[in-house]
Amino acid sequence: MPTKNDFPPDYVPRRLTRRKKRRGRIALIVGIAVVVIAAIVASTYVVNLVQTFNSKTQVIDNAFPEEESRPVKDPEDGSLNFLLLGVDHGAAGTATADLLQGGGTDQRSDSMMLMHIPEDRSGVYVMSIMRDLYTDIPGYGSQKINAAMSEGGVPLAVQTVEGMLDTKIDHVAMIDFEGFRELTTALGGVTVTNDFEFTANDTDYFYPVGDIELEGDRALRFVRERKSFIDGDYQRVRNQQKFINAAMSELLSKDTLTNPSTIFEIIDKVSPYLSLDNGFDAATAAGLGVQLKNVRASDIKMFTLPTAGVGTSPDGQSIVLRDEKALTDIGKALKSDTLKAYLDGAKLDK
Repeated sequence: MPTKNDFPPDYVPRRLTRRKKRRGRIALIVGIAVVVIAAIVASTYVVNLVQTFNSKTQVIDNAFPEEESRPVKDPEDGSLNFLLLGVDHGAAGTATADLLQGGGTDQRSDSMMLMHIPEDRSGVYVMSIMRDLYTDIPGYGSQKINAAMSEGGVPLAVQTVEGMLDTKIDHVAMIDFEGFRELTTALGGVTVTNDFEFTANDTDYFYPVGDIELEGDRALRFVRERKSFIDGDYQRVRNQQKFINAAMSELLSKDTLTNPSTIFEIIDKVSPYLSLDNGFDAATAAGLGVQLKNVRASDIKMFTLPTAGVGTSPDGQSIVLRDEKALTDIGKALKSDTLKAYLDGAKLDK
């Protein structure tokens, strides 16, 4: 029998060579299998998210006024404007049929925000509009802006804001306050820095000064409370902005974004409390999400539309007065997609 000394020094037995190739082939096959399985799992996960979002959110069939009554937007302007309407429909979390069909309701919008996303998708700008702002509501004269919803539903609310800022709105999202409670539960709580200690009206929920953890009903009461404050709705708006900032920080954190179960729970729990215009579905949301993939909490800027103080309406109501210069300047900044530059040079209640 030959010994190893009978072969050249660089000789490698063919049997060993085959085994090495086989091991390499197996490793390659296993690698491909892992990639394929991961792709299948990911695809199933994404499909489930899409189905959950589309099936559980509600659609506002007629969210916009007649096109001839609206401002004209430059077709080359890639920025986006969203009107966010906060409402309270109770524990059921469902909008009324009249609202979803674009009609009026006996309920006024509790909160109103305009969200601007610039064309370069470098950030998100959210402007709160005071609910008692006294302005022209087309067809109904001067009233508090939150009356637009009750007089003519979502389309009239859109038309009122568009007319006030001479700027076109691209999408509408109506959010039931109950969704705030479900969001905090899915996130496992949200931490905000509270400015003033208070006890929510008609509850025993006490909120001390400093960092506080909000979840469930305590979160819901925090964003809704206004009677405990001297300046009422002004502080409520500030608290809502604090909550949204904190929630967005948590949503955009690595721990949340890399946890499929948390993402699914958020969409599953919050979607029933969202009503969206019929041009904004899960596919649109996903596409926008990809475009905003580099945005972090520090890139989300929140501020309140400047006002000219408070006053009294002809019929004796306490109202918030319009700041005409601010409306003109912000309207121009929105139309020219220069809101960041405007904010950088303006002194606002942020």
